Amino acid sequence: MIGLSGRSFVVLVALPLVPASAGASAARPPVALTAIPAQVLLTGSAGTRVRVTNSGTKRVAVDVSRAGFALDLRGRPRIVGSRSIRSAAGWLRLRPMHFTIGPRSTESLVVTAKLPRAAEPGDHDALVLLRTRPVADGRVAVRLRLGVVVVVRAPGAIVRRLELRRLRISRRGRATLIEVRVANPGNVTESLQGARAVLSRTKNGPVLAAALAASRDLRPRTQGIVSFQYRRTLRGPMTARVVIPPDGDRSRLERTYWVNP
Repeated sequence: MIGLSGRSFVVLVALPLVPASAGASAARPPVALTAIPAQVLLTGSAGTRVRVTNSGTKRVAVDVSRAGFALDLRGRPRIVGSRSIRSAAGWLRLRPMHFTIGPRSTESLVVTAKLPRAAEPGDHDALVLLRTRPVADGRVAVRLRLGVVVVVRAPGAIVRRLELRRLRISRRGRATLIEVRVANPGNVTESLQGARAVLSRTKNGPVLAAALAASRDLRPRTQGIVSFQYRRTLRGPMTARVVIPPDGDRSRLERTYWVNP
């Protein structure tokens, strides 16, 4: 899950699995860690609490750290270096950095942002990583890594702008796939919801086919791909009218392309 404005995203990676000798119950895993909220939005130098819950059956130690966060062209999350100008990792203070949490228990993690004086206005991203490890007397060899996205919004002028750039068309079996690159030159994360592509033989001709793209987010000063899939083979020259609906104070975006699959 990913997004701003109330939506959330969580990275969860299971490392070595529980060995069969651990005797874990099939109904409840030995370690099951969750964090609420899974995404934090801080305005300026501010702080909040994240509730970390272990609904498993074993006590576990948790190490807390910070990292950079980004999305690739197709919106998949990844951990990156923390030295980027858009990274907020260096602004975060985490307390505690290490704690032990028992089965069916909850602990609080305090996340605080302290902005530097020269912080560029807009959204800056970071990732709070929670890594589990067995306690000293534990027999369970489960390792989990949980990521909480932190977005820090620095004060100043907010710029919201999207640009529709090049289009690529291809076939996948009998389906036709259109991919459009979208740029976000603004300084806040944009949510792309309800984007559609309408195909016609001429600019204002009858509609041949239409498709909606899956929702995704686009971080500031980045580009991403929005995909439209049509469940049949389309041939011959035509127009593709791509529309991204307005969102709040962001205007509707539209561009017409000539394509020849």
